[in-house]
This record gives sequence, C-alpha cells and structure tokens, in this order.
Amino acid sequence: MPHTASPGRPTALVIGAGAAGLLAASVLAEFADVTVIERDTLPAGPEDRRGVPQARHAHLVWSGGVRAFEELLPGFVDSVVARGGRLVHIMGDMVSRAPNEVWFRRFGGTHHRNLVCSRNLLDHVLRERVLGDPRITVHEDSAAERLEGGAGRVTGVGARIGTATRTLAADLVVDASGRGSRAPAWLRDLGLPPVTERQVDAGVAYATRAFRAPGTTAGGFPLVNVQANPAKAPGQGGIILPVEDGRWIVTLSGTRGGEPTKDADAFTGFALNLGDPVIGELIKDAEPLGEVVTTRSTANRRRYYEKAKDWPDGFVVLGDAVAGYNPVYGHGLTVAAQCALALRDVLASAPGGLTAPGTARRVQRAAARPVSGAWDLAVGQDASYPGAGDTAPKAVERFLTRFVDRAVETAARSPRALGALLDVMSLEKPATRLFSRDMLLPMLFGAKEPHLQGPPLSEADRKAAAVTGE
Repeated sequence: MPHTASPGRPTALVIGAGAAGLLAASVLAEFADVTVIERDTLPAGPEDRRGVPQARHAHLVWSGGVRAFEELLPGFVDSVVARGGRLVHIMGDMVSRAPNEVWFRRFGGTHHRNLVCSRNLLDHVLRERVLGDPRITVHEDSAAERLEGGAGRVTGVGARIGTATRTLAADLVVDASGRGSRAPAWLRDLGLPPVTERQVDAGVAYATRAFRAPGTTAGGFPLVNVQANPAKAPGQGGIILPVEDGRWIVTLSGTRGGEPTKDADAFTGFALNLGDPVIGELIKDAEPLGEVVTTRSTANRRRYYEKAKDWPDGFVVLGDAVAGYNPVYGHGLTVAAQCALALRDVLASAPGGLTAPGTARRVQRAAARPVSGAWDLAVGQDASYPGAGDTAPKAVERFLTRFVDRAVETAARSPRALGALLDVMSLEKPATRLFSRDMLLPMLFGAKEPHLQGPPLSEADRKAAAVTGE
C-alpha cells in the first residue's frame, strides 16, 4: 500500500503489523508518514496467520482496553460488534471462578464491559481500519534486521524488503514485533549496556478447540471461566468464549505436571476434572469444529527499558516487545492499546514533536505505566507456582497477592467492592484503587451476600445448553 511521502513531514517506521504495531501506526500517522514492516503476508479476511500462532486461543479486551481502542479509533468497537463480536458485561454476562476458588455473583451494576470475539476477527477489523489510511505504507514478507545510527540516536533500520536489502531512514522507529523482539541485541550492537530483564514462568501450557455452540446458546451465552488456583499446583483452568458465527472457543490450561495435550479424546475429560466440572459438562455433547491446538509460549517476561541509564533518541519499544504476560489474564491487547495512547499523549505534548531530543525516552517511560499494572497482576499470581522464577516473589508481590485474594472474596459478594476490583483488573485504574473506601468498607464490615457454592448458571442457561441441573 504505497503512498507518496509529504515533503518536510517527519517519517516513522513501525516493526510489526500486530495489534500493538497497528495501533502505534494509527497514532503516528497524525504526526508523520508511516512505514510498517511485517514478516507475514497479511490475510485479506479474519484468518489465521503464521506470525500470530496464539490467535486460535481465547482472547478478550478488558474494559480499560475497550476505552483505549475507542479513543484511538472511534467506532472501532462498534465495527467489531457489527461483525459478530460482543460487549460482555463483567460479571453480569459471566460465570467466573477466581483463582482462590470463589465464585463471583453475577452483579450487573458496574460499567465494565469486555470486548469478546475471535482474535482473527479483531485483527482483521484493525487491519482494515488502520491500513486504509493513505499516510501508512506496509511492506509485507519483510523484516527489520538491525538498527541504523548510534548510541545517541537511531536513524532508521536495515531491512529485508521482499528479496531486497535496504536501509530505511526514519525520524522514529517503533519496535512492536512482539515476544520475539530483537531489540536487546540491537541496542547492544549500538554500544548500549544490556537492559534489565525478568522472567516468571509458571510453565503453563494451553490447549484450544472450537465447538459449535450447543443447543440455543449461539445468541448470547455467558462467558464461563474457571481460573487455576496457584495454591494447588499444578494449576488447571479453562474458559468458554462464545464468539461470532455461533462458535465457542474453549481454551484449557495447566502448569507443570498438569498440562493439557493435543489429544482430542482427552480434551473434554481434562475439562471435567478442573476444580469445577462446569466447562466439561457444557462441552461434552457439543460438536467439535477442528482439532486441538496447543502452545507453551506463556512465560511472563519483562524488559525494563524505562530504567535504562542511556536511551537513544528515535527509538521506542511497545507492546509484547516490552512485556509479555501469561495469556490467561487476557491483558496483552489492553496493554497494547494503552501503550499507543501513551505514545499519542507524549507526541501531542512534546515541543518539537517526535524528532525532539528526549521524546523517545518520555514515550518509553509513559508506556511503562500500563505495562506495570498488568505485570504486577500477572506475576502476583504466577510467581507462586513451583519453578516459576530464579528468585522468590518480592515482598510487595506477596502482599499484593494476599490482598487481592481478600479483595476477590469481598468483591464476589459485594457489588460496591466488585466495582473497585474491576477498575484494577480491567486496567482502568492503578492497584491503589483496591485500598479505597469502596473496597475497604465491605472488606472490614462484611459483604451483603454469602459465598456461592457453585457456578451461577441460571436455569435458562442450562436449558439453552441442554445441561440438566443437579
């Protein structure tokens, strides 16, 4: 999709045409002529592609991400919904068991909504919207191979464009290439010191299979989520994600020693043997659509670029290239959108725009805020699993984990506390929101409702899925 560059206008280059890269490109187009470099051939429709192997697993966008998507691309969410996506009320349209095995009541009074659809549909609508911008050029089947410039400023990239090797100059280079980012090595090649990294790997494996929505459930069945309990290794969980075209995406997970496999005959049995059998009961008579797909690339890994003593002008790293999270928490897409908002806000307020000295460092630090919120939530759970990291969980992480468990117990029974919890879990507000009156008063003086003893599936839900009650 070539276009003619505007004389005198800055130039920006984005590595990667995934969600983080496309959202960054949409922001940069307001300030510069943008080139996107993508390894894959991009599909014309909502189809699988090699560079996003995890796309077949369950994905969602938390309400903090829904807001960010809409702020970046007004009307985007409506476009996804018009093609079969759903805005799912949390917890009203959900049947959810927390990691501490507490079932949430289906309170309907909060504003929080998750955007639920297949990852392929979301990516298709995003490509259609962003790459239709005439200020953006995309080079498919191409790859960035090195940074040009020096330790003080990046001036572009050396790249393979199709079969040709070229040097592409740019005033700003954004690495949004995901978990496989080569930025640490590229920065070392420029003479910069190594960037601090941390990995917390609970050893989670995922297995996913699509099913035809059983019975009459294709028209709005609740999302069903049984989360793994870190206190009972191996942790096993699963989710039913009702998506477009009358399908259920069912993703099962397990940590070391309790992983699901590709064995189609074992899939439903694994679901029946989770901490609660509700997912297995719902799918045992459903029609499978295709085979089981698996993945093990689930470690939480963070690179602390914002803490680097020296940072070159003209270079920014965003999205999963900064931090990748265990997908069970569903925060990757939300963080990608919030990082793009951070990019926009810094560029909009920077004297001299994206070419000004120090702008890239300010973007990197601003992007670290949403990254940190998702990281603390994920690591607070996963660090408890045996063998998850070389170092024990930090004191603040242990405290936050214990407090979140207590907050979940309270929110499961109190709509007021639930609102505070979802503000944090949805990445709308920082973790300090958990220490507000909305949480502390119900926590200290008691919630209104008793704990549920099982999944809050209504009789109408069971009838629609042809599942009999006990």
